Amino acid sequence: MRIIADYHTHTIYSHGKGTIRDNVEAAIKRGLKVIGICDHGPGHYMYGVKREKIYEMRRQVDKLNKEYENIKILLGVEANIIGFDGTIDVDKEIIDMLDILLLGFHYGVLFNSIGDFLFMNVVNPVSKIVPICKDSIIEKNTEAIVKAIKRYPIDLITHPGDKVKLDIRRVAEAAYSKGVALEINQKHNELSIENLKIAKETKVDFYINSDAHRPEEVGMVDEAIERAIKANIPISRIKNLIDK
Repeated sequence: MRIIADYHTHTIYSHGKGTIRDNVEAAIKRGLKVIGICDHGPGHYMYGVKREKIYEMRRQVDKLNKEYENIKILLGVEANIIGFDGTIDVDKEIIDMLDILLLGFHYGVLFNSIGDFLFMNVVNPVSKIVPICKDSIIEKNTEAIVKAIKRYPIDLITHPGDKVKLDIRRVAEAAYSKGVALEINQKHNELSIENLKIAKETKVDFYINSDAHRPEEVGMVDEAIERAIKANIPISRIKNLIDK
């Protein structure tokens, strides 16, 4: 089994090590038909893409699509949750410019309020060590994702359950209702085998992505494929995987 598209790769516009062209050429060498250039949204204060740079990236992607006829290059953003009301860090003007919109929870993000910032960066990490109010914390995290799914034209939820604990069944059901897929991420162990089995019980679809931060990592997803196999996810529900 192998993927024919990698929808989640990073470049020098955030904290990747290669250019857009570097990632595209690596994808071609891997035999991919589609590559997504999805740097972190501007709300990440450590390595988010600068808002004005997204316009520059759009021009580059358009130019490269004309140059490389044997691969489709998509411009996207891995947007960040910046409020537990479901707010994300890209506005309509930017969204309208994109080909694909990814969304995930990340540390190092400037949240809308001090309370939300502390909940994300203090309460969530502490709750993994000291499981106090575990259910209410999971509920609040999950509600944020569900609200974002309902509010924005999201295509894919990245590594769900990795940075914060989620009710995976509820996230999967909300995602399916809006045509949103869940990511099986090569770099992060979420979705885990256990959570994949839970999500499988819904009708949600999946994508396997590299989350590459270096060109040589583009299309490298063996561990993620192995997780999907162990969870018995039907190939028909992994939209970028073929059995060859």
